[in-house]
Amino acid sequence: MREARGSKRRGRDVRHSGGFVRNWLPPLLVVALLASGLAAYRFEWGQRYLPWLAADPATEPEQVLLPAGLELPEWSPPTAPTAVDGTAAVVPDRVAAALGADLADPDLGRHVVGAVSSLDPGAEAWTSGDGRFLPASTTKLLTVGAALETLGPDHTFTTRVVRGDAPREVVLVGGGDPLLASEPLTVAEAATAYPARADVATLALEAADALGGGGRVRVRYDDTLFTGPTDNPAWRRDYVPDDIVSPITALMVDGGVAPDGLSRSDDPSLAAADAFADALGAAGLRVVGEPRRDVVRPGAEQLAVVEGAPLAQVAERVLDVSDNEGAEVLAHHVGIATSGTGSFEAGAAGVLATLAGLGIDVSGDEVYDGSGLSRRNRISTSTVLGLLQRAAGDEGEPLRTLVTGLPVAGFTGSLTYRFDEGPALARGLVRAKTGTLTGVHALAGIAVDRDGVPLAFVLAADKVAPEDRYDAQDALDRAAGSLATCRCSRTPG
Repeated sequence: MREARGSKRRGRDVRHSGGFVRNWLPPLLVVALLASGLAAYRFEWGQRYLPWLAADPATEPEQVLLPAGLELPEWSPPTAPTAVDGTAAVVPDRVAAALGADLADPDLGRHVVGAVSSLDPGAEAWTSGDGRFLPASTTKLLTVGAALETLGPDHTFTTRVVRGDAPREVVLVGGGDPLLASEPLTVAEAATAYPARADVATLALEAADALGGGGRVRVRYDDTLFTGPTDNPAWRRDYVPDDIVSPITALMVDGGVAPDGLSRSDDPSLAAADAFADALGAAGLRVVGEPRRDVVRPGAEQLAVVEGAPLAQVAERVLDVSDNEGAEVLAHHVGIATSGTGSFEAGAAGVLATLAGLGIDVSGDEVYDGSGLSRRNRISTSTVLGLLQRAAGDEGEPLRTLVTGLPVAGFTGSLTYRFDEGPALARGLVRAKTGTLTGVHALAGIAVDRDGVPLAFVLAADKVAPEDRYDAQDALDRAAGSLATCRCSRTPG
């Protein structure tokens, strides 16, 4: 995972997403398999879908001459796949039989939880264990769901340049864009990268043009959209110093990665301002002095602006590659939307309040961050199932990205090199968010069972011995895969 770095066995970040409509999930998961042949580029893995393959007219069936005297009926287009009945219910005994052996694997340690239900909101669930667990990066499901609900999937993040108080002074104003870059992609990269990124170099060109293209300029920066500490008090003390995660600010470029590409910036806002100042110099202005922090006065004249990708696309990436910094920035935005305060504390409270507003019982949950790096987090399996059901249901259109952004087993994102054991059928029929910290392994998402019925599931073990980490991960993969081979559902009639 980018979840506490280094816990991934092999390199694992491939881009995939696709549209999702509840009753069409199984056929669309088949389409998802086509998205696995992608190439890696800077920032992200290549274009989202393979191009449609052109048919060879020499081998198409209609080009083959018919035997003499054979008559065939007129061709008619195929009918649409039969929709899956959303009122299907899980059969607890069948689920228990399918998952029992894998969840009893001793490599999972002494605290294992599981829950499986249909996608019907409020449907009865099969459960195992006490239902409460340390979620690690499955916390990102809650964060992304709350962000989509409060901001809307079409919301974009704006980064601005305005005039400062002094003559020839400009202020770079952070708008909390999770994917803001230091420089634009090359033409080749831009053709394949997803999502698109706004960047401060383009912003500098526009600002330089507004200033006449020459002369002296001083650079200031304003990152006051977010408040409070930039290092979460609920994280381990070594996370930020050891570059496991960046300090979280409203003005970050390249996810807080330093210009050397090998470490993380101690002050991401200053690093962004430095990149902006360098770009102003490259645009023909003479930058005087060093960038300094400032607070923009109300009504300051805007000189330039760039818009980031829509939240729906940002959310897909955060889930797909388990982006810690991106998730924390989104949680801060949830805090602003719900309480007017962009901080770790306000974001965590805002996430729970938003889910409660959707009718999801979060009374037993404790959340301290947006990424899941905090070991103080505790959530219930029912919270995750309720959120997945909402996102997949008729009223869940704003949250649909919560499902489309899930990595596909054996093909995309943090599951690219997973599911190499157990039922091969699971590859492509399980979509799940991973959760990994030392001693913690979790999967939460949707599996399509043998009858084509999509099932929401949560599987987690949070007291795994360090030496058993890979075996525990494989055990959870096998358990999720068993749902794809199980006739675990019952439909009315």
